[in-house]
Amino acid sequence: MDWYDIIENVSNKQQFLDFVNLLSADFKKNRDEWENKSIDEFLQGIEGWVDSMEGFFENSGLETPQNINWNFLSIMLYVGKIYE
Repeated sequence: MDWYDIIENVSNKQQFLDFVNLLSADFKKNRDEWENKSIDEFLQGIEGWVDSMEGFFENSGLETPQNINWNFLSIMLYVGKIYE
């Protein structure tokens, strides 16, 4: 499975939901391949990547996104704590 190909094709809500479900299924099936096996490690991984994401995009030959909705991303992560 080429994760970058899948990610490139996420452009709407349903595709995002499908992607999240695919990630969840992959974690259940391939837990040993995941670096971050707990929610705190997962969130720390996100934090570390965001802190240095410009380097990721530069090293990948991709343009760094400029119009990121940080408020929406914060809400999305927070509701994962409270939404059943």
